[in-house]
Amino acid sequence: MSDKNLDDAGRWRSKTVAFRVSPEEAGLIDAQVAMSGLTKQDYITKRLLARDVVVVPSSRVQRALQREAVRIYCELRRIRDAGDIGPELQARIDIFARTFEALGAEDPGRSDVEEEDAAIARMSRGGANEGGFD
Repeated sequence: MSDKNLDDAGRWRSKTVAFRVSPEEAGLIDAQVAMSGLTKQDYITKRLLARDVVVVPSSRVQRALQREAVRIYCELRRIRDAGDIGPELQARIDIFARTFEALGAEDPGRSDVEEEDAAIARMSRGGANEGGFD
């Protein structure tokens, strides 16, 4: 049996609550925990008790956001067609976007892929010569 622990409010945490999740759900939970800056126990407890999870910017949160941004960016570069985005990736993107937005991040503007798609669209509307090609 594990030792009793005191939480920040001085309460004994002597009960264990466990449940099973799929690998995809575990990945989403881990991503949310990392971006919150909280421990997994504190994050899950706050969410289950419908308490606000306040993300405090720190180097730990910044690293988690960077790791998640790289994961999302690599996956988006791989699929490129939004029709191929699965529910797990969509959930990760939503989590990342909400966290990033809540931290007051500025809109980065259009991505390289969006710029490329716009250039292709301009070329197809205006003909080959307008894009600088003969």
